[in-house]
Amino acid sequence: MGKGHGLLLCLILVCLLGEGLTKGVQGLACNWGLQSTHPLPPSIAVKLLKDNGFKKVKLFEADPGALLALANSGIQVMVGIPNELLAPLASTVNNAINWVQRNVSSYISKGVDIRYVAVANEPFLKTYKDTFLRTTFPALQNIQAALIKAGLGKQVKVTIPLNADVYQSESGLPSAGDFRSDIHGLMISIIKFLSDNGGVLTINIYPFLSLNSDPHFPVEYAFFNGSSAPVVDGSIAYTNVFDANFDTLISALEKNGFASMPVIIGEVGWPTDGDPSANNEYAQRFNQGLLDRINSGQGTPKRSTPPEVYVFSLIDEDKKSIQPGNFERHWGIFYFDGTIKYQLNLGSGKGLIPAKGVKYMARQWCVMSPYASTSDPNFENSINYACTYADCTSLGYGSSCGNLDDRSNASYAFNMYYQTMDQRKDSCSFSNLSTITTINPSRGTCRYEIMIDIGKHELPPAHHAPSAAGRKQQCSLIMALILVLALII
Repeated sequence: MGKGHGLLLCLILVCLLGEGLTKGVQGLACNWGLQSTHPLPPSIAVKLLKDNGFKKVKLFEADPGALLALANSGIQVMVGIPNELLAPLASTVNNAINWVQRNVSSYISKGVDIRYVAVANEPFLKTYKDTFLRTTFPALQNIQAALIKAGLGKQVKVTIPLNADVYQSESGLPSAGDFRSDIHGLMISIIKFLSDNGGVLTINIYPFLSLNSDPHFPVEYAFFNGSSAPVVDGSIAYTNVFDANFDTLISALEKNGFASMPVIIGEVGWPTDGDPSANNEYAQRFNQGLLDRINSGQGTPKRSTPPEVYVFSLIDEDKKSIQPGNFERHWGIFYFDGTIKYQLNLGSGKGLIPAKGVKYMARQWCVMSPYASTSDPNFENSINYACTYADCTSLGYGSSCGNLDDRSNASYAFNMYYQTMDQRKDSCSFSNLSTITTINPSRGTCRYEIMIDIGKHELPPAHHAPSAAGRKQQCSLIMALILVLALII
C-alpha cells in the first residue's frame, strides 16, 4: 500500500472510530437540583460536571440558565416537568405542544443535547394521596404527541421518574415482585405506552431511606461491600438492598410481560447531614461502591446488563422541602458551592475536582454577642425566627452541628440567616443578641457558611466539546478532504 493510500485509510478510521467511540461511551450521570438560595452559577456548575467526567445530567425543571449553560457542552440532558404542571399538560395537547416548543425544541436549536423528557417526579408516592393519579398518564401521552409533532419523536424519549414504592413483594423476596395493587392497571398502561414509543422506565432507589425508615434494618445490607447476611431467593443470594430492590422491579416487569423493558435509575445516592445515618463516612462508602459498579459495568443478578444510573446529587440545596427529613438538603457529592465533601475515585484513579471561579460574599459572620446572655427573654424566639427563614438542618440530633452548646447554636442560626439575607446590615440584628465577626467560628465538622455572591463570578472561557451535529460536520469535512486527497493521489 502506498503512503497516500495509507493516509487515506488513517483519515477514514479516525472519522469512523471517533463517531463510534463517542456513541459507545456511557459516562457518569447525575442529578443537578436548583432549589438553592444562592445557587452555583450555571456556567460554573456545567464546568464542574465536565471536570468530573459527567456526560449526562437530569434537571427537575426546564431552567433557562441551566439549559443555556449546557448548550454545546457535550453533556446529554434529561429535562423534567414538575408535578404542578401535570394538570394543564393533561388537559389539552396544545399545552403540551407549547411546552415542548418552549422547553425542548427551542433549546435543541441552541445546541442543548436533550435526550429525555421526564414527565413528573415520583407522582404516585403514597404521601401524595392520589393527587396525580388521573393527570400523569394523560400528560405523558400529550408530551409524546407534542414531541412527534415537533419532529423529535425519535430523538427525544419520554419517561416518568417513579419512586420504588410503585412495586413491592408480599414475601419480601425479589422473585415475588409485582406492582402495587392500587396502581397496578395504571402502571401496566404506562409501561406499555413507554414500550410502544421507545421510552424508558425510570426508577429512584434509595438504600439510605430503607435504613432510615426501619430501626431494625441491617446497616451493612445498605452498602455494596457490606458484611450483612445475604437474603437468599432461590438460587440467588442478595448481599445488598440495591440489587434486591432493582430485581424486585425486574420480577414485576417479567411477571407482566415486559421482561426486556429498559430501565434507568433516575436517583440513587446518600446524604451527608441532617440525620445520624447521613454523614460523610457513610456517603463516601456508598457512593464509592456505586461508582465502582458503574465503572466496571456491573449489573444485578436478574439483569446482568447494567442500567444507566443518575447519581443523586451534584450539589446541596438549602431550599428543598424537609418534609421527608432534614437530610433532604444534603444529598450533594459537593457542598452548595461546589467544594468537595469527601474524596471519590471516579475511575482510573481520578478524584473529584472542586468548582472553579466561585466568588463569595465578604469573609464575615454573624454570631451571638459575647455580652449577650442565653437567659435573655428574646433568645429562643430569635433562634426560631432565624431558622424559619434559613437552613438550620445541620443543628439536628446526630448532624454535623448537633453537639454545639446554646451560644454556638444561636451563632449558627444567626449566621445562616445573615448569609441567606445576603449579609444585609439589618440581618444581623437579633434584639442586641448578635454581632458581626471576621473570625471564622467553624469548629470540627460544623461549618459556618459564607454564601456565594451571586452577583460576582469569574470563569475563564470554556472549551466546549463539539455537539453531535458538530461532530458530524467535522466528519463531513474530513471526508471531503479525503476525496480531494484521493484525486491528488
